[in-house]
Amino acid sequence: MTLYLTRFSYTPETWARLSGQPEDRREAARTYIEAAGGKLHGFWYALGEYDGYNLWEAPDNVSMAAVALAISGGGALSKYETTVLLTVEETMQAMERAQEIRYRPPGA
Repeated sequence: MTLYLTRFSYTPETWARLSGQPEDRREAARTYIEAAGGKLHGFWYALGEYDGYNLWEAPDNVSMAAVALAISGGGALSKYETTVLLTVEETMQAMERAQEIRYRPPGA
């Protein structure tokens, strides 16, 4: 399965609700991810550009996109971004295949 790193930020209204009634959102995230056949590996809150991060895997990009659409469409988040993570082996394969591509820079 492919690994994904998701960055998200809550809306001010969501923070107000969570502050008024604290809730561990890891279990909610785990439920959504497992519904698409995936697995949650970690869930963290942060200080900075994003409020939180999670690391998870899904069987394919369609499953990942389904989770992203369901969560981001729920209205509790102001930002939601996902990055597909490559293993070192996958990156090595990409570097080898890049040798076969004859790129020409603009104007060359």
